[in-house]
Amino acid sequence: MDMIAPLYAGLLGLLFLHLSIRVISLRRHHKVSVGDGGEKALSKAMRVQANCVEYASIGLILLFGAELQGAPTWAVHGLGVTLLLGRVLHAFGFGSTPQIVPARVWGMALTLGMILIASLSNIIRAVI
Repeated sequence: MDMIAPLYAGLLGLLFLHLSIRVISLRRHHKVSVGDGGEKALSKAMRVQANCVEYASIGLILLFGAELQGAPTWAVHGLGVTLLLGRVLHAFGFGSTPQIVPARVWGMALTLGMILIASLSNIIRAVI
């Protein structure tokens, strides 16, 4: 059986790598080994990276759960695309200087919407 959720895990992994490389680059540029060294750009890049992991992790757990419980292919792809698009938009909006607030807001709305729908789906499928 081909699984769908690993596709979105891989794509989100690539987003995380991109954000990590940005943090590493800023650490090297500002010669900061631990913490943010008081550098605003590094602090912001670190928060963008951390925010990605915080939300993508629970989203992926829920996505895998929905797929393992037999959610339709279209639904798993819909949830996966929503999570991925939400995380990309949020990282772009939050990581830009100045911030692009509509992208950040839409990114969080998509992410939280995906988490809500996937959570309810997992609960309903588990108890029925």
